[in-house]
Amino acid sequence: MLLHGVKDAEFEIFHGDTLDNEWDLFREQNPAKKPKFDAVVANPPFSLRWSPGEETGKDVRFKSHGVAPKSAADFAFLLHGFHYLKDDGVMAIILPHGVLFRGGVEARIRKKLLDDSCIDTVIGLPANLFYSTGIPVCILVLKKCKKPDDVLFINASEHFEKGKRQNQLTKDHIQKIIDTYIERPEEPVERYARRVGMDEIIENDYNLNITRYVSTAEAEPIIDLRKTHDAIVAADKDIHTMTAKHNEFLKQLGLPTLPAEHPEK
Repeated sequence: MLLHGVKDAEFEIFHGDTLDNEWDLFREQNPAKKPKFDAVVANPPFSLRWSPGEETGKDVRFKSHGVAPKSAADFAFLLHGFHYLKDDGVMAIILPHGVLFRGGVEARIRKKLLDDSCIDTVIGLPANLFYSTGIPVCILVLKKCKKPDDVLFINASEHFEKGKRQNQLTKDHIQKIIDTYIERPEEPVERYARRVGMDEIIENDYNLNITRYVSTAEAEPIIDLRKTHDAIVAADKDIHTMTAKHNEFLKQLGLPTLPAEHPEK
């Protein structure tokens, strides 16, 4: 916050365990005093192992959606922030791609969020952006009162500047993501973005793997068989012509000549 020019009197830092919800401010039970935020931004540790207890399922943050598995607390961090989001607020969280397609309880949490129209946008980022890991990550944008019954997918995984150790998003790359998010184009942007209706997502069993909806694969070139055939015939003719010419030189030198045809195998 300080590095971004925000004065220390304008924010409060609490050092504690998010998953255990150690901050008293967030333990307020009175709905009138319960903290709610216009924006929630999170960059939690990826796929952190944690130890939810028997009472975790009753936690107000998780009881409506489910408890993230012990092997990956990704959805626990997401649900924590989402719980404190205002009805007209926006949440953005950076997570590994596994949250988009993993099964089990994570699939049930993902389904609940999608059925409630809470997942607004899925943004795929390039690999090797962070010092701590080289895996590609995604940004999930969530809203509690989302109007369009679709999800915007932005595949920005190929748009970056390669660095010696880490890849980087330039200002232009970031601006393109922002512009696409704001515009939310009706028509697909080839190999980059597409709005996908819930019917298609349900057909894909609530799988949000970005490449299912926005492919970056390039079309195979169409081969003109007639041109290829003519090129082979011309090449074969050139071989015979050059072989005959070469043999003339060999004869003049008194050396054995090359066979006019390739010997049969």
